[in-house]
Amino acid sequence: MNLFCNIALSLIFLCIGGIHIYWAFGGNWGKQQAVPTTPEGTPLFTPSFFSCFGVGIILLSFILLMNNENLDFISPKVSLYSKTIVAIIFLMRAIGDFKYVGFFKKINGTEFARLDGKYYTPVCLIIFILIIIKLIII
Repeated sequence: MNLFCNIALSLIFLCIGGIHIYWAFGGNWGKQQAVPTTPEGTPLFTPSFFSCFGVGIILLSFILLMNNENLDFISPKVSLYSKTIVAIIFLMRAIGDFKYVGFFKKINGTEFARLDGKYYTPVCLIIFILIIIKLIII
């Protein structure tokens, strides 16, 4: 089961991290649909190179964190706490801000809201569950 969780988490983080790096270097596919918007269609923020690149690198680094059982440079205690923090972050993202993102969002009539409910939020919950399974098995 641990191997399954490692593979699933690695693939998810590789895809999401790769998309963020792609956006950082000017890619546009899916970028507009990944930013929450007001009901009028105004984006809540405009992602910069540094924010996209930073998020991409962080997501890609989670691959190392989730697969570090045989690495000596991260202590088991730091690894456990780090994985727990990552799990909590993705649970919080799945719950959302109660307005634009997450299971409890109030703004539902936008393209982002549709995709968030169908893909983004469930993936965050799946990431949380997979990490918790890893933590229980270890």
